[in-house]
Amino acid sequence: MRILFYAQGGNPEPWLTGLREALPRARVQLWEEGKFEPADYAVVWKPPAQVLQGHNELKAIFNLGAGVDALLQLGDALPPVPIVRLDDAGMALQMAEYVTYAVLRYFRRFDQFELQAQRGEWKFMKPYSREDFTVGILGLGMLGQRIAENLAHYKFPLVGWSRSPKDLPGITCHTGADGFDAVLRTAKVLVCVLPLTAETTGILNRDSLGKMAQGSFVINVARGAHIVEADLLELVQFGHIAGATLDVFAHEPLPPDHPFWSEPNITITPHVAALTLRDASLRQIARKIRALEQGQPVAGMVDRARGY
Repeated sequence: MRILFYAQGGNPEPWLTGLREALPRARVQLWEEGKFEPADYAVVWKPPAQVLQGHNELKAIFNLGAGVDALLQLGDALPPVPIVRLDDAGMALQMAEYVTYAVLRYFRRFDQFELQAQRGEWKFMKPYSREDFTVGILGLGMLGQRIAENLAHYKFPLVGWSRSPKDLPGITCHTGADGFDAVLRTAKVLVCVLPLTAETTGILNRDSLGKMAQGSFVINVARGAHIVEADLLELVQFGHIAGATLDVFAHEPLPPDHPFWSEPNITITPHVAALTLRDASLRQIARKIRALEQGQPVAGMVDRARGY
């Protein structure tokens, strides 16, 4: 068995060593520019087109993450073979931790207390009512469901939206255009964990975010392209959106001159909401390769038509 490996950024050696240990009978090779060698499987993260172009002999491509938008944008350079994404590998819990922290920070008004402390102010602020602090979750897949499960422990009202109908305990589920509007108009905090597709690019813009109540909050841990950044900035500056916590951006790293840096009601983190955990990912990939070799089905198969 031959495995081709490429991951943008970082040191590939621990991944190569881990794959060789998990699949000792496999020949694992790092992609080299200008060198074409056939392979049975490719394990990649954000590869340039030349990494996979022409590799129609592959049995499957494994993506080192849950989001496959960087792969699908390769278009015709992407071989017509199955794509398998990571199911979880520790990312869902990390994402739930991040979102729960951000929601609680807004609910307990710590964002405003932090700004007061910077100004040397000691001032009481009236607490929010939990019953009125509805959290809306856009995307009710594995990540969205884990986030909802965490937030349910804190007794927040929960609403959610997904492309296909869902029936989940403790959360009012919506679908379709009317359902999307219902979540926007209901949520005090809007959390985006949608996959990035042609339909969801720019889905959070002046029109959609403007449907939220005055003084609402936005948390984006999905992809930067879900938000029209200029629209969000304007709504924050006008006070319609009281604050935003953003982990992802249209261009990363976020440029030093980006206006988000100077807006005190926008909290920035450097794409760390859910990191790929190497050991858990390697175990999952090895398990799925063994299953495919035995003709067994595996979870995480990507529907190219849907984009996730």
